[in-house]
Amino acid sequence: MRVLNYLEFSSQLERSGIGTATDQQRAALATTDVEVVTSPWPEPSVSGAAELLRGDGVFRDYDVAHCNLIGPGSVAVARHAKRNDIPLVLHSHVTREDFAESFRGSTAVAPFLGKYLRWFYSQADVVLCPSKYTKGILESYPVDAPIRPISNGVDAEALAGFEDLRDEYREKYDLDGMVVFAVGNVFERKGLTTFCNVATETAHDFAWFGPYDTGPHASKTVKHWVNNPPKNVTFTGWIDDIRGAFGAGDVYLFPTKNENQGIAVLEAMACGKAVVVRDIPVFEEFYTHGHDCLKCETDEEFRRAIELLDRDPDLRRRLGENAKETAAEHDLARVGDRLVETYEDALDGSLDD
Repeated sequence: MRVLNYLEFSSQLERSGIGTATDQQRAALATTDVEVVTSPWPEPSVSGAAELLRGDGVFRDYDVAHCNLIGPGSVAVARHAKRNDIPLVLHSHVTREDFAESFRGSTAVAPFLGKYLRWFYSQADVVLCPSKYTKGILESYPVDAPIRPISNGVDAEALAGFEDLRDEYREKYDLDGMVVFAVGNVFERKGLTTFCNVATETAHDFAWFGPYDTGPHASKTVKHWVNNPPKNVTFTGWIDDIRGAFGAGDVYLFPTKNENQGIAVLEAMACGKAVVVRDIPVFEEFYTHGHDCLKCETDEEFRRAIELLDRDPDLRRRLGENAKETAAEHDLARVGDRLVETYEDALDGSLDD
């Protein structure tokens, strides 16, 4: 079986969760017998995408088309697939709900995005999404296609050796003691204000490892916090080796307001870190309060959770050990098997929710 696993604008999305999820799909498929091509045309280019939209381009041969984004290149692939009876798999990494509070103006645009997503995803023979929660969101639009949840998974092998980077990254960013940290793009949706508010109420070092935008696309909230951080908060910007973040940090704090799954949470768990998350519906699906994480709702609850983990290192260790077991349930071999099952069902015409 030859499958197109396509992510348009891949170079621009290298630092994003969508880019990581796509990389992990390809790593998962590498454990199977599926042959993967990553571009629908021989020489990827911007002009090539325009030609494809006009129907003038030349496509590669593949048995199944699997797209990971929602832009013009993916629309072109979808049209080609429908014209040529090629099973079309569309992966929902974007919803109107998780687009809000990401960039300047994104909340205002989100309702219009929802209408587009309903149209785009409804073209698919099957829509994949990272969680049952996201499936429910898509059904509410409603998307007129079968929808299957498949975990984004976690690439534990890629994180191997994170412990060896602890001293280097703590020294580089002047971190000491029990370090509270987050990983990923700095957005208000991911709980930026709560992260900073909690930091101001504690004496611990806080570090957010990940890129942030201070240009025209950045929200006012992001600009405010990264330009005026609390004295114990460090925004590192992009780091070359993400393992350094998991080596330097001790407690993973993720007060996100909306997620389709949250790959970085699984990465922190795979590294055996104690995790504190906001009590939102998607995390009910994967994690258990008091077993592999602590769940909170208010800034005060987050502060108390951090102080509890500081006073009780045994609890911190136990949560981390259980979290590592939870992460193992999302290993890439399982993801690969689920993807292959979906492709085979698409080819056989036996798709359902």
